[in-house]
Amino acid sequence: MTELVRGTPGLVRAVNDRATLHLLLRQGPLTRPEVSRLTGLSKPTASQVLARLLDAGLVVGNGLRPGLPGRVPETYRVNPAAAYATAVDVTPEHIAVRTADITGAVLGETVAPVPARPDREALVEALRTALGRVPTPQPPRSVVVGVQGAVDPTTGRLAYASEEDMAAWLFPDVERTLGEALGLPVRIENDVNLAAVAERDHAAADCPDFVLLWADEGLGAALMIGGRLHRGHFGGAGEVGYLPLPGAPTAREAGDHYGRHGYQELAGGDAIRDLLHSHGIPGADFAETVAEAVRLAGTVEQPAEAVRPADTAEEGAEAVRRAGTVEEATEAVRRAGTAEGDAEAIRGARTAEESAEAGPRAGTVVEGAEAVRRADRVAQGAEAVRRADTVAQGAEAVRPADTAEEDATAARAGLVAVAARLAAGLASIVTVVDPGLVVLAGRLCAAGGEPLRALVERELRVLAHSRARVRLSAVTGNPVLAGALALALAEARDQTFGGPSPLPPHP
Repeated sequence: MTELVRGTPGLVRAVNDRATLHLLLRQGPLTRPEVSRLTGLSKPTASQVLARLLDAGLVVGNGLRPGLPGRVPETYRVNPAAAYATAVDVTPEHIAVRTADITGAVLGETVAPVPARPDREALVEALRTALGRVPTPQPPRSVVVGVQGAVDPTTGRLAYASEEDMAAWLFPDVERTLGEALGLPVRIENDVNLAAVAERDHAAADCPDFVLLWADEGLGAALMIGGRLHRGHFGGAGEVGYLPLPGAPTAREAGDHYGRHGYQELAGGDAIRDLLHSHGIPGADFAETVAEAVRLAGTVEQPAEAVRPADTAEEGAEAVRRAGTVEEATEAVRRAGTAEGDAEAIRGARTAEESAEAGPRAGTVVEGAEAVRRADRVAQGAEAVRRADTVAQGAEAVRPADTAEEDATAARAGLVAVAARLAAGLASIVTVVDPGLVVLAGRLCAAGGEPLRALVERELRVLAHSRARVRLSAVTGNPVLAGALALALAEARDQTFGGPSPLPPHP
C-alpha cells in the first residue's frame, strides 16, 4: 500500500513558494495583495512567501505602482538572473544556439558550423564553440539539444539516425558523455518532438492531444498526449518514416530496417518532387516544386478572366468589316478635320440663296455634304478601330488560356496525389492515437500552405474514421529551437523553483 505524503509545514511552504513564482512568471509583476488574491493565500502568508523568495534571490522588487487609492504598493517579479536555459538545434548543415534567462527573455542567438570531422572530439569542440558565442552570466541550468534521431533510454545510444548524417553522435551513453565533456547538464531530444513542444503553445494551444507530422526531406511525427510528449519505451515513437505502406518498398525488400522503404519512400521530399515532375510541374527540389504546383493550381480562374475581353471579338470583327480596312478608317479620321469646318458652314446656310450670296463659299456646300457623309463613316471607323483592339486582345487571351488550364489541371491533380500520400501515413497514426488535431509542419507543408492542408484533411476523412482537425504549423522561425528552449526553460524552472508548477493550466 502506498503511503500518503503528509502535508508538513515545509512541504506546504515549498508548494506556496512554487505557486507564487509561477504566478509571477505568468502574470507578474504583482503586488502583495494581488499575490494573496490570485493564489488564495492569506495576506500575512503571501507576505511571508514573498519575503522568503526575496531572501533566496528568486524574486526582486519591480518598483511602485502609482495610480491606486491609498498607500502606493510595491510590485514584485521573478529575478531574471535566478537561472538560465540554452537550446541547441543540430543539423547536418549547422548548429543553432539560443539562450534565455529564467523568465524566457532571449539573451542571444547564433548559428555555428558543424564539426569538420565525424568524430566525438570534433563534435564536442564544435558544440563548445557554438555555446561560447552566446555566453550567460552563469552556466545554464539546462541545455536541450535537438537532433535528427532519438536516444534509446534502454541503451543510452542515439538511434533512428543515419550514420551518414550523425556519425559523430553514435557512441555509448551519449547524453552523459557530452554533458561531462561540456561541463553542462545536457539533454538530447528528437527534433520533431521539439517542434511539437513549440506547437503546444501555438497551433495546438487548444488541444492537448495532437499529432505533428513533419514533412520535409525526411518524414517524422510527434505524439502529444494529455499535453505531454509520448516518446515510447525505446524512444522511437513517431519514427513514421519506416511505416510500411502499400505502394512503397518494405524493410524486407530493402534488406535494411533503416534503408529506403516505407512512408519515407512514398512521401519524403525526393518522392514528392518526382511525383510532381511526373505531372509536369517543374522545380529544383521538393519545396520549390510544391510551391510551383500551388501557384499553377491557383491560376485556374485566371484564364477564364482573361477570356472575358474576347466576348466582344465578334462585335469587333463585324465593325472592322463595316469599316473596310483600318487604313480607310484612318483616312476618314484625317478628312474629318476639314469636314467639321465645312459642316459648320452648311449649318449656317439658311437657304440656297444665302449659300449663293456666300460667293465662293457656296461651292463648298457639295464638298461639305460629302464631308458629312464621310464624317458618319469616321464615327463608324473610330468605333471599329476601338473594337478591333479588343479583337487582338481577345485572341491573345484565348491562345494561352488552353495551356494555362491544362497546367492548372495537372497541378491540381499533382497536389491531390501529394495529399493522398501524406494522408495514407497519417491515417494509420490517427486511427491508433485518435488525436483531436493534426499539425502539418516542415518545408513541404509550408510550401503547400492552405491548399495542401485542405486536401490532406479531405483525404484523411476518406481514409480514416477520424474527426481530427488539420492545421498548419503556427510557429515562426525555427520550431526546433523554440521547442528546445521551452523544454530547457521548464527544466531550469523545476530545478530552481523546487519542482513543477502547482497552479492549474493557464486558461
